[in-house]
Amino acid sequence: MNFYLAALMLGLGFISLGFGIFISMRIFNIPDITTDGSYTLGGVISAIIISKYGSVPVALLLSFIGGLIAGSCTGFIHTKLKVNALLAGILVMTALYSVNLSLMGRSNIPLLNLPVVFDWFSFINDAALRELAILILITLCLLLFLSWLLKTDFGIAMRATGNSETMVRSLGVDSLKMKIIGLALANGLTALSGSLITQYQGFADINMGIGIVILGLGSVMIGETFMNLFKVKSIFFRLIGVIIGTIIFRMILAIVLSLGVDPNLLKLITALIVLIVVSLPNLRKAL
Repeated sequence: MNFYLAALMLGLGFISLGFGIFISMRIFNIPDITTDGSYTLGGVISAIIISKYGSVPVALLLSFIGGLIAGSCTGFIHTKLKVNALLAGILVMTALYSVNLSLMGRSNIPLLNLPVVFDWFSFINDAALRELAILILITLCLLLFLSWLLKTDFGIAMRATGNSETMVRSLGVDSLKMKIIGLALANGLTALSGSLITQYQGFADINMGIGIVILGLGSVMIGETFMNLFKVKSIFFRLIGVIIGTIIFRMILAIVLSLGVDPNLLKLITALIVLIVVSLPNLRKAL
């Protein structure tokens, strides 16, 4: 039972990552590989701030800001330097590996016996219940914030940029600026997820972000498949779909591991799950 509870809490920790992938992939139609680097960046910044200064709020804030900067770099390279979005993401991700390693000074930073966000709500005695409550609260805050943001005039302009950039330009909206802001926000959320997972697991590792974009993409695809069954189109329920998809994805991986599958094959299994989910709509049409 504790195994599946841990999988649930990991799923909740990855929801911010899912939201970031949703913004870049589904709103702007940009396959942003920066995710792998910005996720690690969020964890690295949190580990450094907490280990040196012990300030959890500052660690969360700076992790988010670090992600914003990383996403802005990708957006700038893509929009201003006219580099392909995929290549721009790869370039920034590659650069972030060196940045993260330089910040850490070593490959791993432990957070044992140091204050973390999961020490909040000390009035809840059960540690697992306290962690679950904090993650649910953070998830609800992110859900309400993004749902509100994407329904504002600014958010509608962002969504319109992804749907029809030419139309948005004709209406006087700076579509390039929207892309930069969108990628910055997406990577800020991704870095926040890296911060949460680092604090939950108790360490930051230089390789923690390898392949993480696949996990986020799988979560988004599963959520969208689930929402399509009910023919839901509103942005609020699409975000809820991301939450559901992230949790389902982590539960599937937990079930696979509980069946005795070699953990070394986890990345392969993750890729296969995403492949199946992505292929389902085409297979359904073919049948």
